[in-house]
Amino acid sequence: MLLAPAVRAADAGPTPFTAVYGVEWHGITAGYSTLDLKQTGADRYSYSSHIRARGIFRIAFPDVMSEVSTFRLIDGHVAPLTYHEDDGSDDHSKDVTLGFDWETHRVRGTAEGKPVDQPLTPGTQDPFSVQVELMRDLAAGAAPATFLLFDKHEAKEYRYTRERTEALDTPLGHLDTVIYRSDRADSDRVTRLWLAPSLGYLPVQAERRRHDKVDFSLHVRSVKRGGASAAPAPPPAA
Repeated sequence: MLLAPAVRAADAGPTPFTAVYGVEWHGITAGYSTLDLKQTGADRYSYSSHIRARGIFRIAFPDVMSEVSTFRLIDGHVAPLTYHEDDGSDDHSKDVTLGFDWETHRVRGTAEGKPVDQPLTPGTQDPFSVQVELMRDLAAGAAPATFLLFDKHEAKEYRYTRERTEALDTPLGHLDTVIYRSDRADSDRVTRLWLAPSLGYLPVQAERRRHDKVDFSLHVRSVKRGGASAAPAPPPAA
């Protein structure tokens, strides 16, 4: 997807959902995460993740860690409009705030305290909107191999590899999933997503590895799609 993507047949757009996940940090239960896709206009959406720490992890992360992407659909594909990343600490020097101007084809904002003003290539995703585009591609029968992601200060190519299928026993019941690996040629970080075709390829499990060790993972607890709940939401973690 380094060039303008092919036009996708018109559809009703992505189905809004709210999903709750348990969060593990280096194998220890650290809190919970809420993933939320909302429609905010005729062809505009907000996709957000909020992670709240529990127990001793509140000392290191007293506030909510968040990512928020707003986007619109252009020819059936996701076109990010804004992206904001906050690590939940009092130190905002690592925050990222970006705006995607599709008329002037520029990305502007700040990332880790530095100004950003870079060219915007058609098909570019932000680090969070790419999940929605991946889900939509898979639901449409496409098999993306790469995405161009604007990561903090510049656009970088990320590889997306279909590794295998796996059946999971979850609070939602038995789910068949397809596992996609995301990585970059010059990075030791690898992300894997377990996507459920029966839920529109919504991620039901995820992990991040550094130096081949899992440091962060998510496991689904409940999902509510289009106003229908797939499982009762759990109470907030203590």
